[in-house]
Amino acid sequence: MPRSAVANVLSLAVFGIAAAPVSAQGLVTTHRISAAVASELVAGAVAACKEQTYNVTAVVLDIDGVRQAMLRGDGAGIATLEVANDKAFTSISTRTDTGVLVERAKTTPPSQFLLKVPHMLLLQGAIVIKIGEETVGALGVSGAPGGEKDEACARAALDKISGQLK
Repeated sequence: MPRSAVANVLSLAVFGIAAAPVSAQGLVTTHRISAAVASELVAGAVAACKEQTYNVTAVVLDIDGVRQAMLRGDGAGIATLEVANDKAFTSISTRTDTGVLVERAKTTPPSQFLLKVPHMLLLQGAIVIKIGEETVGALGVSGAPGGEKDEACARAALDKISGQLK
């Protein structure tokens, strides 16, 4: 191979290494729930509760706490929208199911964070949505006669689509 050809190959190799992504230094990679999956989650939660004769609202928040999907079921009370949203906000903010927070509060007083931040609501009925160990959102449900029932509906919806979160 002529000397100029070797130099060109080496130059291209060095340029290729320099141009290759360097593990995205300074950037954070996150996963997002698709709009279709978020819609399935809220519809699934409302349907699961409807099977139990509970009229609920379900809300999915993304990792940033922004509402991605919402469905107010037939007959759900007007306040259920805000309550479902705030349950989901509490869950995504703490990266913890609200049922766990409620149980913890029985023995350990809630932090000032939970008591002072707007939209934080210490009521059972929201679960985090994860891909592996990465939290990607939260699903909040409100309107059933008890937070444990709201949470059960949320879990049923998440279980139904869990295969899509891989």
